[in-house]
Order: sequence, then structure tokens, then C-alpha cells
Amino acid sequence: MTLRIIDQPIVRELLTMPVCIGLMEQAMQATAKGETLQPPRWIIGLPGDQGRGFGLMPGAMNAPASFGAKLTAVYPENGAKGLQSHRGIIALFEAEGGAPVAIVHGGEVTAIRTAAASALATRLLARADADDLAILGYGEQALQHLRAMAAVRKLRRVRVWGRSAERAAHFAREGREAVDCEIEIAPTVEAAVAGASLICTVTGAAEPILAGRMISPGAHVNVVGSSVAAAREIDVDAVEKARFFVDYKPSTLLQGGEFLAAKREGRVGDDHILAEIGEILTGSKTGRRTDDEITIYKSLGIPVEDLVCAHYLYTAAAERGLGASVAFS
Repeated sequence: MTLRIIDQPIVRELLTMPVCIGLMEQAMQATAKGETLQPPRWIIGLPGDQGRGFGLMPGAMNAPASFGAKLTAVYPENGAKGLQSHRGIIALFEAEGGAPVAIVHGGEVTAIRTAAASALATRLLARADADDLAILGYGEQALQHLRAMAAVRKLRRVRVWGRSAERAAHFAREGREAVDCEIEIAPTVEAAVAGASLICTVTGAAEPILAGRMISPGAHVNVVGSSVAAAREIDVDAVEKARFFVDYKPSTLLQGGEFLAAKREGRVGDDHILAEIGEILTGSKTGRRTDDEITIYKSLGIPVEDLVCAHYLYTAAAERGLGASVAFS
């Protein structure tokens, strides 16, 4: 038996945004149909006061038949150093004999699949004419989300906000290669989202930066940056006033900080989570109903998103003879 090592350049070459959006559709449908096993992710805080953590996300799925886990370190300060904030590996096992078959660059998969999942949610929930994008944040996920939004909607206008004007300007320069329009730098969150029909929050904020009163009727919001119960990017007003959708309801009930804050205040109950994205794909639940509704997609990331990407990369790399292979018995 051989174990294939799939590093960052191979992931970037093979896991294009259109391919990954299709893989997210596959993962979300399998989740909604009960064809996966996805226990709650396990996270420990690392020493220090910088919000560092180490997480384990195990999972299994029927098709493609596989199981495995992502092991990832989260270092929020890495973005300012030009490094990925999520660094780790995905270990992929084949189901027939239980052998490990691939080790995949987890940071790069996470970067692409997170944005691709938002693109899928946007395709399903945003108005068909949504073309005014606001991105709150300017790190790796901001750039990936710019590419993802451009893959599912024709963008007319893009605005970015971040606490560092210098880093926002750098993002704007880099992002112009991904879209056919200028990228404006907004001085405030409110200025960034004014009139926006698409909003992506991709920050490391622990407290809300986006208030419900700032969101225009008919907007769709992808809430991506916070991934633990103690952190939130949007306030309870935003949660309460929107039609609220998620990638996986059990994980949201445990770790979706924005939803949990609104629930603690008695503003919403568990039934405020209207559907998982996979349930909209299967037709069992309804997404957007009118052009005036605000829709929110809360993303936490689920193991089968990583597994389906890892399996695709393993198969595609093997077909092309890419990646190092080592004997493993």
C-alpha cells in the first residue's frame, strides 16, 4: 500500500473554485440525507492569550466511501505575517481495508472549501440580481470569498473594510485580479455594507462588527469568521431579523456563537435555524422566498467538506502521478 502526500501547490492546481463548489454540493446533500457521520469537532486552547487552538474534525461518508480527520492548528495572528491562520493536515483512509491512503495539505483545502461552501449558499439564497458585494476582513478568506462570490454572481461593485487601511489596500490590489470591477476601501463597516446585496464577514472578531440595522432588505450574508461559541461577528438583531441557514445544525447548536447569543437572550429558539444548505439542495426545505428577505448563512465547516475534497484530490493526483508516494503497510 502507498500513502500519497498532496502538498499545497497540488491542492491549488487541482481544487479549483468551480470544482470545489461542486464537491460542497455533494457533501451538503450527503449530510442532509444522513449519509455521513460527523461528531462534534474537538478543540483545545493553546497556551497564551492570542486565541490559538488545536482542533480535530473526524468524519465518515458513504459516497465516496471513506473516513478520516482533519487536524488543524489555528493561529489568528498568522495573517499579519503572510501565513495561513489554519495550518494542518487531512488524513484520508479508504473504507474497504481501513488503510490510510493520503495526507493532504489541510490549510489550503480549508481556505478553498470554506469559500466554496459560501458560494454554494449564495447561489441558493442570494437574489439572482445580487451584484454589490461587501467583504468585512482582508485575510486569506477574504480573497477566497471574493473569488467564490464572483463564481456565482456577476459582481458590479466590491467594497472591503478592515481595521488596517494598509492591509485593506493590499487586499484591494490583489483582489483586482479576481474580479472585473474596482475594489473600494470603506472607512467603516456601515459604509462598506450600505446598500450591499451580498455581505461576507471573514474576520477574527470576538464581538459583533455587523449590526442588523446596517443590513439592507434583500441582502444575503455569509457569516464565516467566527467558529467557536464565545465569538461572534454579527449581533443578535441581525440573527433575529433574518432567515437563518447553516451548514450543519448540530454543530451550530454547540458552537455557532452568533446564534447562541441570540438564543441566550431569548430572541430566537432552535427553530430559527430554518434549514441546512443540504436540505435546500434536496428540496425538503425552502430558502429565500421574496426579494426583500434578509438571508444569513452561518458557516462553521464540517468534516465531510474536508473528506470529499481530500478524496477528490487523492484520486486526481493519483491519475496524474502528482504528489510524493511512500510505502505504508
